Amino acid sequence: MTPTTEKATFEAVAPASKHAVPEPAPRRARAWRTVTPWLFLLAPLALLITFTYAPIANMVAYSFTDWDGVSPELRYTGAENYAEIFTREDLFQVFFVSGYYLAASVIQIVAALYFATILNFNLRFRNFFKGVLFFPSLVNGVAIGFVFLYFFQDGGTLDTVLGFFGYHTDRAWLGTPVSANTSLAGVSVWRHLGMNFVLFLGAIQSVPGELYEASELDGANRWHQFRHIILPGIKPVLTLTVILSVSGSLSAFEIPYIMTGGATGTETFVIQTVKLAFQFNKTGLASAAAVVLLLIILAVTWVQRRLVPDDRVDLV
Repeated sequence: MTPTTEKATFEAVAPASKHAVPEPAPRRARAWRTVTPWLFLLAPLALLITFTYAPIANMVAYSFTDWDGVSPELRYTGAENYAEIFTREDLFQVFFVSGYYLAASVIQIVAALYFATILNFNLRFRNFFKGVLFFPSLVNGVAIGFVFLYFFQDGGTLDTVLGFFGYHTDRAWLGTPVSANTSLAGVSVWRHLGMNFVLFLGAIQSVPGELYEASELDGANRWHQFRHIILPGIKPVLTLTVILSVSGSLSAFEIPYIMTGGATGTETFVIQTVKLAFQFNKTGLASAAAVVLLLIILAVTWVQRRLVPDDRVDLV
């Protein structure tokens, strides 16, 4: 075969090989590729449905009955439980107590963001301070409630410490609604500050270090770095923290239930719901209250997401 014939043959075959389409995978292999992810999700979905969505569905069903939590019979009452919740002032006024925890969550977020920013830079003993701030998050909430119960009692730790500075008081810190709710909100700040601090610190450390170096060359100080680099860089985490703090303020339970049991005007909506179900045997009404709380939290979350959309921030 001559070189000219070889060239012609190659040019005739090359286009066909250039645009050759690989053979499709067998039908069985394609089916397995489709089914395999769902097989891995089967166990988590089963647990999620069994322990989350099924109880929620039962709770919604109970909210339309007058079930006492014990009787095997359920009597359908329609929307009477919801009408009672929205017409009885004593059932809804406990939401005013959540205002103390909402104000405390603002202080908590600001303090956590401040400490995370400070400890992100080179500071002596910063690892020690990180451990001190995060330690309360590791302690059980029941233990914290009992510790601060003795801390605020008459002649307790707080009165003793104030006495060292010459300030003697006969005030019952858990004796009036204002002082009791303020004290309980302060305990919640101490307990949850560490978790928010860790979230903020991780978000701040994910910001590229080159941005700090470039800003220092341009003459930026710490405040400029915080305003123009750190704050935009942690916006998604900050939004998440605000959502969690607001929902936690509306559903506060552990600390006030352990320390006061809801007495002295410290009863929250969740404590009231628990009492309706297990103390007054009004499980249907308690289920309706739980559904209302769930809808309020979802509505607040939706409003927050609409006001502060989770946009991706590109700092580079």
